[in-house]
Amino acid sequence: MSDASNFNPQSFAVVGAGPVGCIVACFLAKGGYEVTLCDVIPDLLAPALDPGIILEGAENIQHKVTRTCTHIDELADYDPDVILITVKAHALPLIASAIEGFHKEGMAIVSWQNGIDTELELAKILGKTQVMRAVVNYGCGLAGPAHVKIPFHHPPHYIQELDPQSRNSAIAIADALSKCDLTTEHTDNIISMVWRKSVMNACMNPVCAVTGLTMSRAMNDPIVFQIVDALVKECIRVARANEIDLGWDFYTHAMEYMGNAGDHKPSMLIDVESKRRTEIDYLNGKIVEYGQRAGIPTPGNSMIRSFVKSMEPS
Repeated sequence: MSDASNFNPQSFAVVGAGPVGCIVACFLAKGGYEVTLCDVIPDLLAPALDPGIILEGAENIQHKVTRTCTHIDELADYDPDVILITVKAHALPLIASAIEGFHKEGMAIVSWQNGIDTELELAKILGKTQVMRAVVNYGCGLAGPAHVKIPFHHPPHYIQELDPQSRNSAIAIADALSKCDLTTEHTDNIISMVWRKSVMNACMNPVCAVTGLTMSRAMNDPIVFQIVDALVKECIRVARANEIDLGWDFYTHAMEYMGNAGDHKPSMLIDVESKRRTEIDYLNGKIVEYGQRAGIPTPGNSMIRSFVKSMEPS
């Protein structure tokens, strides 16, 4: 990325008007940046212009974005400095292919979403120099179009470049987000952070999706708790075998964190209830994949993945 040391992003595009996208778009708009919100569903976009995106709960903010669009190709007309991808991971190949048609040197692409290796899916098409990975630490759900409920927000968020020459650009993006009060820090350890979050998502989200329970009810059910516990231990074995550092206290941290998650429906349960595809392939599916690489059996993750896949629309 040329002139990375002088990178000063002023124009942002957010792809995906779900809860994750609406939150980052709202904060950026609050900070005075030019924000284009893109989604294929027009009804999700209209309120973002008037009366503006509404955030309620752990954060209470309302701001209008600069503009909206329904096709990624339209972003070429607005020449954003940064494109934040906030959609479900299974859409990444199509989105990256659309961005490929107009992206240029100096335009940063940030995987601002859940799942393991999402940044690599983007890099396959767009190249490593353009792509960055973030870890986002808030729980959220749509109460309606451009109206987000945030049960918890645990900043800071984190970002790292895939290519060392883009380090200063990643730092500049973190600074811009932090100026909007969406506190974000640059890190050199994003893979471990991605795995720490993804393991918890892989152990809680599909269990809730299959049982129909909220997080707190799942953790307070003695039988379901044992399933979550077994999944966490299996994921830790896979991470260690692949030399991914989760931290010496990760098991204790994960169980305490999930135990305090509250009466909240994770996004995978909402997806199943809404008969939408889930992110299971980029969570438990990736645990199974990495287990196979290292020769570690993953019966728990394989089974829960199969259950969730059977509940997705055909």
